[in-house]
Amino acid sequence: MKKRLVLVISVLCLGTGVGGCRHIMPFSEDLTTSGTASEESATSSNTGIAFKSKPRDIEDLSGNAVAEDSVQDHSGAESSSEKEQETSDEILQQAQRMASMYDYDKAIELLKSQPENAAYTKAIAEMEETKASCVPWTPDQVTHVFYHTLIKDPALAFDGDSDTAGYNQVMTTIGEFEKITQAMYDKGFVMVTLEDMAVKDENGNMVPGKILLPPGKQPFVLSQDDVSYYHYMDGDGMASRLVVDENGQVKAEYIEADGSVSVGNYDMVPLIDAFVEEHPDFSYRGAKGIIALTGYEGVLGYRTDGVYKTRQELDELQCVYLNNHLDFNWDEEVAKATETAKAMKDSGWAFASHTWGHINVGESSLERLKTDTEKWLTYVAPIIGGTDKIIFAFGADLAGAENYSGEKFDYLKSQGFDYYCNVDSSRLWVQLAPNYLRMGRRNLDGYRMYYNPELVEDLFNAKEVFDPVRPTPVPEMS
Repeated sequence: MKKRLVLVISVLCLGTGVGGCRHIMPFSEDLTTSGTASEESATSSNTGIAFKSKPRDIEDLSGNAVAEDSVQDHSGAESSSEKEQETSDEILQQAQRMASMYDYDKAIELLKSQPENAAYTKAIAEMEETKASCVPWTPDQVTHVFYHTLIKDPALAFDGDSDTAGYNQVMTTIGEFEKITQAMYDKGFVMVTLEDMAVKDENGNMVPGKILLPPGKQPFVLSQDDVSYYHYMDGDGMASRLVVDENGQVKAEYIEADGSVSVGNYDMVPLIDAFVEEHPDFSYRGAKGIIALTGYEGVLGYRTDGVYKTRQELDELQCVYLNNHLDFNWDEEVAKATETAKAMKDSGWAFASHTWGHINVGESSLERLKTDTEKWLTYVAPIIGGTDKIIFAFGADLAGAENYSGEKFDYLKSQGFDYYCNVDSSRLWVQLAPNYLRMGRRNLDGYRMYYNPELVEDLFNAKEVFDPVRPTPVPEMS
């Protein structure tokens, strides 16, 4: 694999100036904020179109010729009936998909808005029966899991260079991800949103949301950090950016060894999209995951930060990138990133701040937090349409198990953030206060599967998932 000009990997990456972390070490392992986690929760017609051919004239039973226009033609009526049946089938399929994603009210409303139909009546009765069997889930019964960029080619990621240890610790291969997703689906897990867990009431206070699932199903939140495809990851067997394909679907680009570009399901977003298309009951009313974005090298693989436009204060890898892309157009990058983000939101994905410079909010001064947040709001928020969610980098947080308070929280709250997530190895850790929802997240990566398989056994069997191509032992966090 090619050698890069700047290769630094450590538990806490060294940044320059306000830019903060230039490498992906997202958290200090087991930086638990609670110590009081609650550990358990309840569990788990094809209509053919007739081909009609008619002679110029035909004979009646007496053998006399009959003019063509004297024969009654029912083709128009049959065609109309066929179209009505097709429409009826499409509406029923649409309602059934809504119901399979647990939106029974919307599905029933759709069917009741149509002319009376025996198939509709039967489907409504079945949906009402299933809805009546549903079990409510409270916020403190919901778990949250997360990943980093998925590894497509383990041979390149685990090639023994200085980045290998970090990839081995905090990243997951596509093979592992697919096995985990299937295992969680088989156990009855269903993706929900943070808004499903808690919402603002008419007075602006956070109150529990409503999650209703049939017996055997259980909710979880999914997120992915650092979906920026940083320069240092080039050539290391991971996707280069997310794109909208000719069908309007979000896919991942991957640069092959010969420089050609492949487009496919090479990271979490397109993989989950494909899984939900096949298994709609893995998503609660269309919910997907949360994508946590930094901004210092752009978002979603597009170089949208201001330094690429001004060509000022560039680091070495950014200079190399621009020198290799002489036709770079910042406005076009922003437009493409915005198009991709919109397509993701339209299909159920949500976005969160991961801080602009991947900073540790617990160790940063209020002034640095303000400067960082202003950059994020300037260069990232307009692309994704803003957000009220922040997922802290490094697994850091603003406080311990006690409720939030103080200048940093007051500032972030004033900037519109209502949902806060850290990293916590506990199965469940949720804090619902009148003015925010706070949630711990569980890392599903090489480190967790190798050292603490018991901590994920409610989700999957780590021994069955662990990719045999991973170098072992997985390096310990220092």
